[in-house]
Amino acid sequence: MADRLDIDFVRAQFPQLADGWGYFDNAGGTLVPKQFIARMTDYLTTSRVQPNGTYGPSAKATERLTEAKRAMAALINATPEEIVLGHSTTNNVFVLANAFRSRLKPGDEIIVTNLDHESNNGAWRRLADIGVVVKEWRMRPETADLELDDLKALLTDKTKLVCATHCSNVTGSENDAAAIAKLAHDAGALVCIDGVAHAPHRRVDVRATGVDFYLCSLYKIFGPHHGLMYIKREHMLALKGQNHFFIAEDNLPLKMNVGGYDYETVASATGIADYFQALHAHHFPGANRPFGEQLDRVYDLMARHEEAVSKPLADFLSADKRVKLVGRKSADRKLRAPTFSFVVEGKNSDDVTKALDAQKLGLRHGTFYAHRAVDSLGYLPRGGVVRASLVHYNSAEDVKRLVGALDRIV
Repeated sequence: MADRLDIDFVRAQFPQLADGWGYFDNAGGTLVPKQFIARMTDYLTTSRVQPNGTYGPSAKATERLTEAKRAMAALINATPEEIVLGHSTTNNVFVLANAFRSRLKPGDEIIVTNLDHESNNGAWRRLADIGVVVKEWRMRPETADLELDDLKALLTDKTKLVCATHCSNVTGSENDAAAIAKLAHDAGALVCIDGVAHAPHRRVDVRATGVDFYLCSLYKIFGPHHGLMYIKREHMLALKGQNHFFIAEDNLPLKMNVGGYDYETVASATGIADYFQALHAHHFPGANRPFGEQLDRVYDLMARHEEAVSKPLADFLSADKRVKLVGRKSADRKLRAPTFSFVVEGKNSDDVTKALDAQKLGLRHGTFYAHRAVDSLGYLPRGGVVRASLVHYNSAEDVKRLVGALDRIV
């Protein structure tokens, strides 16, 4: 049984890592492994036709799309009829919010946060236009964390939906999605969890968390630029369909897919599953396990590796008086993902990223669409925060280069 991630094997799966850059913008989008590239290439060279026809190449295209949908459902422990694939998470939430609209009346309440990415924020806040009361679950300014006691204080018998993040894309802080779901359900409300920043680092199991709606972005899980949305089957049936009028209300999940998607993009998503299976086969040779158990073991290796390699960065950002780390001062995988946002005393954030660019270290600065969070922390005037976000293909040498460069810059 493997006790650590084979980083050389991992990095060999990602062709772009050969270019010499240190990639620390992974929370914005990860690189893709050769398994994904092979799936995309194969589809484009052999199946680039309209699916759902009876002739050979069309039938093959349909088969590959069906395979991808099954794989993506298995990735989060859902069924294929419970997942909606759209061009982005933001797009998916707009569709969901519009479908949810007919279940609301003036005076009903929805709870959102000021920590979330705007994708799980803006569409819900717009429901105030029909008389819905929008309440804000605010992070504590001293910790940049959401506290469950603050959520409890907001819940009433009028609360219909709680929208929150599983992991902040700015602070990297992990939240207890199962506990949030239980509080919401005990109050008679549903829950929509944004897992975009969580899924690259931890196994997603929508059954275990008990959520009603869950959001992921496949391009942040080593795959294509599409969003994956889970809608629990009973809610999928109850929500008003958003597709063409002739799509039946029990036609799941087609009723919630607004128009077509990029067929080659969706079909290539199977490459995500191929990659995780390749990791499992390499680290646990001969072990014949169901896909969910493979994911459990692989994600555990990934999380432990991320914690180990990010510790020097977390230590530097926490200890250096010239730097202000936003959120939890730790690399502990139980507390956070390896996403570290910070500001440097006396410098605009764009000056920091430009200096790192020159050393082939890829980071960005700004609000990362968590505008409300960065604004509430007071960092908009300096160009937002600098964000260094790691995933499991980052090496100890990557982090050593980054820490050394930061020490010279600040």
